[in-house]
Amino acid sequence: MTARIFRPTRSATQSGAGRTKRWHLVYSPERPRGADPLMGWTSSDDMKSQIRLSFDTKEQAVEYAERNGIAFVVEEPKEIPKRVISYSDNFRPGRIGQWTH
Repeated sequence: MTARIFRPTRSATQSGAGRTKRWHLVYSPERPRGADPLMGWTSSDDMKSQIRLSFDTKEQAVEYAERNGIAFVVEEPKEIPKRVISYSDNFRPGRIGQWTH
């Protein structure tokens, strides 16, 4: 069983960067999820799929995995360029492009 070490990206529906600073160690599923025969809910008997550890740095996460003999894969985050936009830029005199409202 391998684990994935990654830093989550920000939500597509939010502009803030909350909960994107820490690194997470998450186990890959051993078996696929299945439907419960009685209720029809999706279930799994893989207990490691519920474990989600968080660390302040990537080095701490890698050290933990090596110390405990966990096979892991590190996924580096893609850096998104910061773009500063303000509402007043829509009405700037030297604005490039048409204002279409």
